[in-house]
Amino acid sequence: MQPYLAIIATALSILATQSPAETFQTALTELIIPDKFGDRDLGGLLWYPTNATAPMANDFESKVWVSAAVIGDAEPADGSFPLIVVSHGMFGNVYNQAWFAGATAQKGYVFAAINHPGTSTWLRDTDQRRDLWERPNDISRVIDFATSDSSLTSRIDPENIFMAGHSLGGFTAVALAGGRYDAAGLNSFCKQTPDELACGILNDWGIAKTEMDRVKMEADLSDERIRAFAVFDRGGTQSFATDSLAQIDRSMLVFGAPIMNSGLTLNIESSHFDGLPTG
Repeated sequence: MQPYLAIIATALSILATQSPAETFQTALTELIIPDKFGDRDLGGLLWYPTNATAPMANDFESKVWVSAAVIGDAEPADGSFPLIVVSHGMFGNVYNQAWFAGATAQKGYVFAAINHPGTSTWLRDTDQRRDLWERPNDISRVIDFATSDSSLTSRIDPENIFMAGHSLGGFTAVALAGGRYDAAGLNSFCKQTPDELACGILNDWGIAKTEMDRVKMEADLSDERIRAFAVFDRGGTQSFATDSLAQIDRSMLVFGAPIMNSGLTLNIESSHFDGLPTG
């Protein structure tokens, strides 16, 4: 985990206009974003820099996920800090990247993570899962909230917003960068490669099976406020139209593990950007 953190933090620091030089403690507060128009309330956590030093405790206790030492609801440090929003993988949750969140907050970043309804550990409603276009919208809603309605709004630099995504979160990141879902192209690919894991998952979930769903999936889901992306072992890459991937004009740091226990194929997924012209 530490090499990943070092590379990502370095890349984001280079991209940021003014990289924070001071070292902080990590504070933590709950993130609650009600859905004013439906039933997709978002819940998560927000890590941020503070100069407070106590009381210190782990953000959660777990034998599965790596926690971080935090100070609950502490006064935020003075300044304007970059925002990192993270999207977890299939049936993951806000705890997956807590180690990353705690460390980046110490370096002067605000870090937001939410549980995606339908595709998180404890939220597996099949209808919400089928609404896969809502995942990118979730991230945009987090950015809306963080930059306009949260107690940390005055501490967030709206010109320096970044995103990290793992697996299905990487899929989410590509959509936010400008990748456009291509139902017909995916169907053609899956006929030739029926054993590819993403094909089975997207088919089982009923993604873009109705005309209304297809239109929503193939819509432009990008968010121009995000300056750059880091994606890990992203899934479903072949579901994006190649021409839309070629037109992505924002920086994207791509990690693909050579051996993935998930069943995703490196050469099909993370390497799919190789050789594409840049926009």
